[in-house]
Amino acid sequence: MVISSSELTAFVGTLLWPLFRVAGLLMTAPVFSARTVPVKIRLGLSVAITFMILPIIPPVPQVEIFSPASFLLLGQQLIIGVLMGFTLQIVLAAIITGGHVVAMQMGLGFAAMVDPQNGTQAPVVSQFYVIMVVLIYLALNGHLVLFEVLFDSFHAMPISSTGLMPEDFKAVVHWAGILFSGAVGMAIPAIASLLIVNFTFGIMTRSAPQMNIFAIGFPITMILGFGVIFATLPGVVPQSTNMFNQAYRLLKTILGIG
Repeated sequence: MVISSSELTAFVGTLLWPLFRVAGLLMTAPVFSARTVPVKIRLGLSVAITFMILPIIPPVPQVEIFSPASFLLLGQQLIIGVLMGFTLQIVLAAIITGGHVVAMQMGLGFAAMVDPQNGTQAPVVSQFYVIMVVLIYLALNGHLVLFEVLFDSFHAMPISSTGLMPEDFKAVVHWAGILFSGAVGMAIPAIASLLIVNFTFGIMTRSAPQMNIFAIGFPITMILGFGVIFATLPGVVPQSTNMFNQAYRLLKTILGIG
């Protein structure tokens, strides 16, 4: 069996264009983009998913692999995939911000550990929230919903010379601002409670200067902070679920998925 150069070019192009969209998603999506997941695993999973979806995606344009149009297609597909994963990463970043605010109010801003998602230092309280939200994300099959959005995107926004518009990126930035304000709002109970405690300690210091406020203030602040965290934990589930649902709705709107 003899394969001509045109047939080989067509096959490589058919595999390459969707591969970049899938790889862009797995590079930035929660769980899959974690530093603990080896690059080889992500690459192998990208190739496997691409082979699985090849029979169901619309025909791809026949473009010379090393032409300018080819590099334009590659860039477009990579950007689409990265945007899909980055939109969900914004949810985790918002949770980290809310946890950081709580940690600072508790006096635990110095207690940091390496974030397994991106390899940077983050407060332990933030990591507690992130791990819980990731488990909620997996329990709700959020990763499967993300793959469903990925598969639908090839029909709603097929591989062609047209891609995302500047308005789409503006929509993501605007939504991220709203999401971060909501995540900080998640820390409002802890902020209000600890503010009252610090105000009380201030009055005690003025009325009894000989009292060592640092010896009793820090442990009381920590204990109360942990109490507020555990008291507000039941509300994290609906809040995080709502955030992920907003992310999926935004992606479907941007990609034109009905």
